[in-house]
Formats: sequence, C-alpha cells, structure tokens
Amino acid sequence: MAEYYDPKTYPKEWNYLQTGTIIDQYMIERELAHGGFSSVYLARQLSDQFQVVLKEYLPRKLAHRTWNNVVVANSDETKNMFKRGRALFFEEAKVLGALKHPNIVEVTNFFRANDTVYMVMTYDYGVTLDKLIDKKILAITEEFLLTLFDSLLAGVSYIHEREFIHLDIKPGNILVRPGNDALLLDFGAIQPIAPSRVHKLDTVLTPGYSPAEQFDTKAKLGAWSDIYAIGASMRTCLDNKTPVSATERLQKNNLVPAVKAFNRKFPDYLLKAIDWAMEIKPEDRPQNIAQFRQALTKP
Repeated sequence: MAEYYDPKTYPKEWNYLQTGTIIDQYMIERELAHGGFSSVYLARQLSDQFQVVLKEYLPRKLAHRTWNNVVVANSDETKNMFKRGRALFFEEAKVLGALKHPNIVEVTNFFRANDTVYMVMTYDYGVTLDKLIDKKILAITEEFLLTLFDSLLAGVSYIHEREFIHLDIKPGNILVRPGNDALLLDFGAIQPIAPSRVHKLDTVLTPGYSPAEQFDTKAKLGAWSDIYAIGASMRTCLDNKTPVSATERLQKNNLVPAVKAFNRKFPDYLLKAIDWAMEIKPEDRPQNIAQFRQALTKP
C-alpha cells in the first residue's frame, strides 16, 4: 500500500531552504523565486563568499522536503515521475553548462545532494521585464525596445546556432540589466531542434507567449517558435498586458495588429516586425533570428 504525503503535517518553512543552510559548498542567504518544479535561492560560495544563484529541483506536486532537507517523492505513484524529472533537470544543467554567452544566464556548477539536484548560476543585477513593465520603472520607447531585444536576440541566436530552442521566453524570464542589456533566464523547457518533439509530456506552456504549435504535440518546433514568444514579449511592452493566447487566436483572432493599435506611438517598421513575429502560422513568421533582426533594423 502506498504511503501518501500530507502537506498539513509539515511546517510551512520546510518548503524552502532556510537562511544559513549549507548545501555542498554553498550557504543559502534567501529565497529569490519558486515555481511548480523548482526553487531559486541567493547563496554564497563558502570558499570566497562570492554570491551565486542556486536552483533546486523540487516539483511540489510530486515531492516534498523532509525535516533534514532530503527531497522525497510524495507517494509510490509519483516516485517514477519525480526521478524522471530529476534526470531531465540534471541534463538541462549539463546543456547549460556548455552554453556560454553574455546574454544567457551562465551555469557554473551542478551537483546532486539531498536526493535531488542543484544548478549553480552567476548572479546578475537587474529587474525582470515583467516587473519593469508592471511597475512602470522605465519608459517604453523605440530605443529601449531596440536595445533590449537586440541583446536578447543575440543570446537566442547563439542558442539556435547550437541546435537548441528555449521554448519559454517571456517577460518574467528576461532580466533587464544596466544599459538595457538583456539576460535570458530559466532554461527548464530547452529542447534540441529535432524533426519531432523530444519531451512531449514535459512541454512548458505559457498562454500569451507560447505559439500555437507548442500546444500541439505533433507539430514541429523551431526557431520560429521562440520568435513568436519574443514578439509577444515585445507586444506586452506596448500593451502593458499579456497578449491573447495563441490557441484563442486560432479560433478567432481578436488581437488588433500593432500597426493599427500603436501607429501614432511607434514607427511602422517596428510594429510590422512585432506583428510578423506574432503570426499564428509558423510558416508566416520569420524563420530565423537573422530575418527578425533585419526587420528590426531602422530604415
């Protein structure tokens, strides 16, 4: 008979690693973020006190943390799914460890501990684009959009050249650093470019940013899939809200083109490029980053 985890029997603070906890060669300072599959912490290397970001695999629907920080499956039924996700998380860390670009978050180490896996990344100062838009920290201008997204496209182009696609580009995963320089975060959905889907059951979907083909397990994904998400992120900067989901647009496209909605606020070439990136059909979009960057070039 399976044993089940009852979350009510465990203190709330056990969900997160506490300040001062030492994991391998790192000491936890504070929690930065958490999602359905992982928690992210600000930590320090014990050797030199250098600040880093520590990402821990902890899918809360499948596993929980015990009093001694060991992560265990919630039940016998979730054990295999937890182990499979743990293996994929470790593979993601290995892939990221080999990708080195100034506009991509850098993984410096990854290791196993507490029956789960951890990823160590560089800590960069900045504000994620979603917060910047929501709190109106900076004015959204033509120059801001060109500077930020050109640096983002440089990083995404590097990923595509190495035969990978990110598949989770959105304002919350774009860190805006000083000088409006972008840093692309969270590679939990990354997949190699292939004729067919690699991890059909593990596809990350973010309504408003994921293109229509990402919702269809039989559809081919490619550079055009990331380009849709980038265009949607740019559109969010204009609208100050998440765009209509691609699946809704498939049924009835109620999204007013940017060239009509913002024709007096932004130049035509910029709005046309955003609309092109957000075409519903993959074949109607830019097929690679070079095409999209060309469209974003001032005439």
